[in-house]
Amino acid sequence: MASRILFVFLVWSVARLSVAAGGPTVLEVAPERVPQVRTFDGVVEAVNQSTVSAQISGQIVSIYFDVDDYVEAGEVLLRFRDTEQRAAVEAAHASLREAEARAGQAEAEYRRVQEVYRKKVVSKSVLDKAKADHDSAQAQLRAARARLRQAEEQLEHTVVRAPYSGIVVQRHVEVGEVANRGQPLMTGLSLEKLRVVVHLPQTLMPVVRANAAVTMVLNHGERIPLDRAEMVIFPYADPRSHTIRVRIELPEKIALLYPGMHVGMAFETGAVERFLIPQGAVVRRSEVTAVYVVRADGAVVFRQVRLGLPRGGDRIEVLAGLEAGERVALDPIAAGVRLKEQLGGADSQVHR
Repeated sequence: MASRILFVFLVWSVARLSVAAGGPTVLEVAPERVPQVRTFDGVVEAVNQSTVSAQISGQIVSIYFDVDDYVEAGEVLLRFRDTEQRAAVEAAHASLREAEARAGQAEAEYRRVQEVYRKKVVSKSVLDKAKADHDSAQAQLRAARARLRQAEEQLEHTVVRAPYSGIVVQRHVEVGEVANRGQPLMTGLSLEKLRVVVHLPQTLMPVVRANAAVTMVLNHGERIPLDRAEMVIFPYADPRSHTIRVRIELPEKIALLYPGMHVGMAFETGAVERFLIPQGAVVRRSEVTAVYVVRADGAVVFRQVRLGLPRGGDRIEVLAGLEAGERVALDPIAAGVRLKEQLGGADSQVHR
């Protein structure tokens, strides 16, 4: 089946290609049905972007990174003075050792009283008091362990670490400054996971929700098809602009793409008829974009055109400047030579 389709396509292509008498190879243009594409402005943003804040109050003694530095996940960003926190940890360790000793003593006493109670030597009230002392000692032991964990956590908060790998984009404090709990310290973002946010008109949403294909267009012209599975359409519209926010996750490791950059987001919204010609047939002279058109009598004219989007392979849309049935020279150099001969060596002119 595939070979038959390829054969039919080749026959159709050969039928459209011809060689003008004594002239260059030409392509007879005819409208073709292609996807209709609408392009909107999008902004790149980082998926992981956050500000690290202080979890304790204290003086900053060391800062290890600055703006534009790359930080690995878990690396130390800065340190607070930790004299008070270390003292609290030592005190908590001492309290824990005391509680362990009392708990051990109470445990031994409770077992001894249980043994003599079974021998009917002591009363039930003595056993109850030993059990109460044992339970109280165990509770104090658990409280001491909790105070130690709290003190160790406070000590850990004196060391601020990077939550993920990324780049520092802003530093909010200086060495020697006293920071309060909740005060911003550093802002960073990760370049590993990026996404594009675009605002679409509400009239376009039924088409986009119905599985419209989307392509990202970079500033240098590269086109990157995106996975619709990574598209999130917000379920509400902006009351002022009446646009709907769409967020699209990007594949990893796209070169020279950074948060805040502008990109084009092309959505397929239907189908339209366009003239398609090989890009090699297009001639660019300063600010003029044109093609060589070969008339039925073999005369060559230089025709200015307005181009649209690239359409697979090396073909490109022609939005204006050509009509159905006209023949475009596929070899601009040969056509240019023919035009100079036709004009008797005069410079090429733009013909309507």
